[in-house]
Formats: sequence, structure tokens, C-alpha cells
Amino acid sequence: MPKRIRPFHPALRKQEETRSGSLQNRVADAITRFSGSMLFIYIHVVWFILWISFRVEQFPFGLLTMIVSLEAIFLSTFVLISQNRADEKRQVMADHEWQLVQEEEKQNEDLLRLSEMATKQNEELLALSKQVLDLTRAIQLTVGTNPNPSRGVSP
Repeated sequence: MPKRIRPFHPALRKQEETRSGSLQNRVADAITRFSGSMLFIYIHVVWFILWISFRVEQFPFGLLTMIVSLEAIFLSTFVLISQNRADEKRQVMADHEWQLVQEEEKQNEDLLRLSEMATKQNEELLALSKQVLDLTRAIQLTVGTNPNPSRGVSP
């Protein structure tokens, strides 16, 4: 039997821990794991060969047919259980992803609001800077100093 790998995702790990708390879930998982393995197939091949070779019953193998039919009924039930378990995992992941999307959407809205506030503040700072520049030029013209000292020419 292959070694089971614990899920890395915290939501799946929590779901697995909850599921493993029930004995019937653990039994169903073990049977499903075994019946989905190649060992299960090998055992059945050997069983059928021995059944027929040792002539446990005469052809058309009524008892063997009944046993295999009952086994098929139980295995189909375990397949459904396995599908339900997979659906539970998908639902857990979908719920977790939905929660993450909602958190990201809130963060994006917060970032947009902050960006709009920063844009307004930048516009206000630009307007104030222009006013300071205009006042500085007006004062320099009134006082008679050079508004552009880099040229070295006074008015």
C-alpha cells in the first residue's frame, strides 16, 4: 500500500482531521484505498484462478458469481463514499478560496481608497507648491532680486 501523504493546505488538513475523528470514515477510507489498489486486483486474479483450478464448484460458478456480485455492490457503495469525500474536499477548497477572494477584494478596495486619498493629497500639494512658487516669484519681483539666480543676470 502506498504511503498516504498528508495535505499541505490548512483547510484540507483541518477537513481530514475532522473526517478521521469518525471510526466509520476511517474504515471506509481504508477499504476504498485498498480496493483502488493493484494488490486488490492481484488478489482477485489469484482467487479466481484458484477457485476455477481447484474446482470449488462446477461451471457456471453460481456461488462465485453471487460472491462477486455482492462484492460489486459493496465496492460501488465505497466508490460513492469516495466521491462524496472528494466532493467534501472540493467544497472545503472552494469555501476557502471564496474567503480569500473576499479578503483580497476588501484589501483592493482599501488600497483604492488609500490611492484616491493619496492622489487628492498630491493634487493639493501640487497646488500649494504652485502657490508658493507664484508667491516667491512675486516677492522676488517686488524686492527686486533675481527670480532665476542660475543665469546670473539681475532685472
